[in-house]
Amino acid sequence: MTLHPERIDNLRPDQYRDILTRSRTDVTSILDDVREIVRDVRENGEQVFLDYYRKEYKSDLTPKDLEVSKEEVAEAYRHVDSKVIDALNLAAQNITKFHQAQMEREMWSVDIANGILAGRMTTPLEKVGAYIPGGRASYPSTVLMTLLPGKVAGVKEIIACSPPGKGMAIAPPTLVAADIAGPVRIFKVGGPWAIASMAYGTKTIPRVDKIVGPGNKYVTAAKTIVFGEVDIDSPAGPSEGMVLADKTGNVNLIAIDLLSQAEHDPDSAAILVTPSDDLAAAVSESINKRLPGLPRKEILDSSLARYSCILIATDMDQAIDFVNEYAPEHLEIMTEHPYTTLKMVRNAGSIFLGPFSPISAGDYASGTNHVLPTGQSARMFSGLSIDDFIKKPTFQYLSKEGLSLLRDAVVTLAEAEGLPLHAQAILERFR
Repeated sequence: MTLHPERIDNLRPDQYRDILTRSRTDVTSILDDVREIVRDVRENGEQVFLDYYRKEYKSDLTPKDLEVSKEEVAEAYRHVDSKVIDALNLAAQNITKFHQAQMEREMWSVDIANGILAGRMTTPLEKVGAYIPGGRASYPSTVLMTLLPGKVAGVKEIIACSPPGKGMAIAPPTLVAADIAGPVRIFKVGGPWAIASMAYGTKTIPRVDKIVGPGNKYVTAAKTIVFGEVDIDSPAGPSEGMVLADKTGNVNLIAIDLLSQAEHDPDSAAILVTPSDDLAAAVSESINKRLPGLPRKEILDSSLARYSCILIATDMDQAIDFVNEYAPEHLEIMTEHPYTTLKMVRNAGSIFLGPFSPISAGDYASGTNHVLPTGQSARMFSGLSIDDFIKKPTFQYLSKEGLSLLRDAVVTLAEAEGLPLHAQAILERFR
């Protein structure tokens, strides 16, 4: 696979559309099947997946075995390298510090007029469920990213669901990360079963108020179906990394950063946008020289061929316009004045400034959250944060004098809307 620069102005309409659309997760074809799974769990509870796991992993499995025990967590520590544990602790410290800075005032109020006070409270959600991808792979960084903001926000109870592997076991790094981020109850169930269990509750798995965390298209479909029964975070899809650079961009750093995004998944997207012909050509050459000897070659080839590209803009204004239209999950800004460029970016999930701020740093340990909006949803969604774990109810206090200031306006509007008892509720207070 080779990656050649193309001018934005020379793209055919279908090419331009395909770049913007990328591998946006489309769940329409599986919605009916997933809806059946969700309905089955809602009606029959954990028995649905207990039967499957008994056939697949453990014939004598009981409901009690679905929850990870303290002994399993202790055993997990014996299978994780001490350097990994130290790295997880450092990452947890930075993630906690960043999310603590997001905390708002618990309560504020403002005098609207004499005798009219209105305000807002900040209260944490009671119960939150986190979905942790697993099974054949382990993502301890995602454990920290999904659990720690809830802990900082003060959520009363946090549970996590993750698909088990052989022997009904959760990967040791996942358990260690959850213990570091804890307290949390962890259940060995994955896919739509996990989402439905957290949304409706089973005899073993508690019902929650909100479900957060990334997953495959079946998890995304299930979250879409249960939305309204519970709240959910933004939809998640394959990883996207975009670099916005001018002629000062470092060729080798841009090349390795694009490749690092392409190695995520065959459906990942890695894009360079620049007004510099020379930089575009040099980055293309660097990527194509590196490719033959790289690990995960099949994934790289697929990602680079399907959703990745090097685009040349006529000027920086066109480059920034494209960035805002694309709305990338991750955006690296490698320009001469990155903070000036930053002010012009409106749509991006997480932004990385300068040559020493690679996306990888945010993926693991700089403190910002890596659970981010994909597929252009950064136009209206933000990354996972404290805001996902709190509610903001409003309150008000009106004295008789304050209500009198509103009396005529409220009565007039209530009568105009055909709600006479609303008007009566005001007038009664002055008789």
